Amino acid sequence: MNKINVGVIGVGAMGNNHARVYSKIENANLMAVSDLMKAKVEEVAKKYNASSFVDYNDILKMPEIDAVSVCVPTTHHFNVVMDAIEYGKHVMVEKPIAFTLREAKSMVKAAKDNGVKLATGHVERFNPAVGKAKKLIKDGIIGEVVSASAKRVGPFPPRIKDVGVTVDLAIHEVDIMFHLFDSPVSQIYAHMGSRLEKCEYEDHAEIMSTFENGIIGMLEVNWLTPYKKRKLEITGVDGIIAIDYIDQTVNLYGKSTQNVDIEYKEPLKEELSSFLSAVKNDEEPKITGEDGIYALKVVTAAMKSAKENAPVKLNEY
Repeated sequence: MNKINVGVIGVGAMGNNHARVYSKIENANLMAVSDLMKAKVEEVAKKYNASSFVDYNDILKMPEIDAVSVCVPTTHHFNVVMDAIEYGKHVMVEKPIAFTLREAKSMVKAAKDNGVKLATGHVERFNPAVGKAKKLIKDGIIGEVVSASAKRVGPFPPRIKDVGVTVDLAIHEVDIMFHLFDSPVSQIYAHMGSRLEKCEYEDHAEIMSTFENGIIGMLEVNWLTPYKKRKLEITGVDGIIAIDYIDQTVNLYGKSTQNVDIEYKEPLKEELSSFLSAVKNDEEPKITGEDGIYALKVVTAAMKSAKENAPVKLNEY
């Protein structure tokens, strides 16, 4: 398998980026795109020299297609992914993996039963700033990690209509903290609310997570801030690592302050290249369906905590 034939299902903001990146990856051959918006899908197909379909099943029926990216709204993930698996396609599904945990678990089981890869699109893991922070923590540069504080805020995105800010934004930090600390959350406590009339779900959330290894994670997300901010600070007994996801920078604060050199990379390109490599080499994707289930479980537990105004233990949820 020299080039992997791929299709993109759903070409909204994220799906359009998947199509763009696939068209540039050396070992990918973007063959087809689909979307319910006929004019939009035809525009994307023309731009990247691919076939266009309104019905995504037309992509799945193409025997030459090896893998698909599923970038439809979250509420449709289950049906589309299950159909793709049934046709024997490898799947990269954008986060969150599914709308419910039951759906997510069924998807993972179906992929295993059918012998196809199922990867979850938690793109920030492929941000070089995160990779550098992971190495610094592993090397003990800031000593034992005590806590982390993340802020992921920005204006309300009108295109998102089926989930709230917790599933859309907080899930990124849930996955990143799990990745950086090599430890799952044991307990979570959250406060959430909705202030925007145009938003049907929560538009702000403040979440505190206790990890099994004792680290405390604080997370603030909202759609109320007029500018975009994506930052994470990790505090250790010997210093602090400060990450800016957007600028792809890492600063170290301790006995002295220093910037850490990082080579810029597009996280989505790294993610899709990794997915195709897993398909080509018959390996487990770096971010599996099980990882997707974990992240969804944590954010849904946070929503339960906010609703009940009480901490939720993950092993009881």
